Amino acid sequence: MPPRLVTNENDENSVAAARMTRAKAASLHVDELTVPTKPLQAKKPAQTSTVQPSGLRKRAALGDVSNVTKIEVAEAKKAVSKVGLVSKAAQPTGIQKNTSRPAGRTTLATKDAGKKMAEAKKSGHGTIGTVQKRKVAAASTSTAAAKDDAPVDEEEPLRKKAHTLGPRLEEPKIDKKDSAADQEPFVPLDDSLEEFVPTDFVYPEGVKDLDSEDLDDPQMVAEYAADIFEYLRDLECSSLPNPRYMNHQDELDWKTRGVLIDWLVEVHTRFHLLPETLFLAVNIVDRFLSAKVVQLDRLQLVGVTAMFIAAKYEEVLSPSVGSFRHVADDGFTEAEILSAERFMLGTLNYDLSYPNPMNFLRRVSKADNYDIQTRTVAKYLTEISLLDHRFMSYRPSHVAAAAMFLARLILDRGEWDATLSFYAGYTEDDIEPVAILMVDYLARPSTHEAFFKKYASKKYLKASLITRQWAKKNAVHFGITDTDLSVDEIS
Repeated sequence: MPPRLVTNENDENSVAAARMTRAKAASLHVDELTVPTKPLQAKKPAQTSTVQPSGLRKRAALGDVSNVTKIEVAEAKKAVSKVGLVSKAAQPTGIQKNTSRPAGRTTLATKDAGKKMAEAKKSGHGTIGTVQKRKVAAASTSTAAAKDDAPVDEEEPLRKKAHTLGPRLEEPKIDKKDSAADQEPFVPLDDSLEEFVPTDFVYPEGVKDLDSEDLDDPQMVAEYAADIFEYLRDLECSSLPNPRYMNHQDELDWKTRGVLIDWLVEVHTRFHLLPETLFLAVNIVDRFLSAKVVQLDRLQLVGVTAMFIAAKYEEVLSPSVGSFRHVADDGFTEAEILSAERFMLGTLNYDLSYPNPMNFLRRVSKADNYDIQTRTVAKYLTEISLLDHRFMSYRPSHVAAAAMFLARLILDRGEWDATLSFYAGYTEDDIEPVAILMVDYLARPSTHEAFFKKYASKKYLKASLITRQWAKKNAVHFGITDTDLSVDEIS
């Protein structure tokens, strides 16, 4: 049988060694090795191993004691003549290493084998097998007496009992001096979701409770809808740009900004991005230009970087930086876009929590019964605020309310009732100034071709064509008479 290599890195005899039979050891003159005349006596009974038949697989000498039984030294001497058992310490079949000092290595091997036998008694599958054998052979008095002498076997079950039945598992005592609130019996809440709706809130007269219809839909979070939009309205003031930042820009004007935003609308359409991405990108551009002076040749870099940041913030799968480099006609390298990204985010203090107008538009569209045509026209009117700089001083919620109001007016969807006013957050008098600005933009010549073509398609129900035709007929009713100049030419 070929020798088995030992590769245990923790064993001091980690070099390749082979387990030899007694016959092979005799042929190699192992008796000539210098062996101590008096072998070292272990403190515990020596372990013995049986000579296995030639047909069975031989075990490696790595401390595997699953086939070793513990007996007394006196019984081991009697069994040697009958079954051929020998002491493992005196057996020359242990791990051997060819060295110039065989006597020292034999002693170390004997010590190492004794240590491993002691460790095997305390843990491993060998101990479990030994305990089970003791229970089966309890009828034999000689073996039972030998097994009872082992102190480790007696303490092992005692430790398990102490761990299992210890005082740690006792239930904690409840203090009788608890407060009166803790002593009250527990009353489970009703399974109805109406328990989460504030009971002290009273809707104004004529306002319908539309949030209660969505209590069964967890995605609508109807229990927190009012609190969420109240928080967004408080956040609007901190995210508004400076409406007069063009005064400190040396090489820029409002017409140049309009060209940039119109190009961003085209890029946004080409990548099929979400509407929130476009609104956030324009907000990033305006807030950055409010804080920094930008040269004309770097304005496109600001725009493409703002769209890159907004896409990573809003989109599930945003376009790569290489895609934005390509859409800018390779005018900037990827390193320049990434460097501009870090600089712009640092300027904005990494604050991208912008209350998007689309959130408020969806809120008020709920009161409009989600009419698809009204909502599409209102979406077009909301995006007018991106290209016209005159809307920069108005809140996003105010723009969304005015867009819904004007869309219903163009499509003749009825009056602005109390329910629409409640969910929009603005009355008809509050909306009027913003609605007049929208009509003024529609009545003037269009200079933003990408924006006009986007909403002239059937996908958007030709919203740009319908609204412009209506505005030219009804601009007089809003006090708009001079419509020759474009928005970009208005200072």
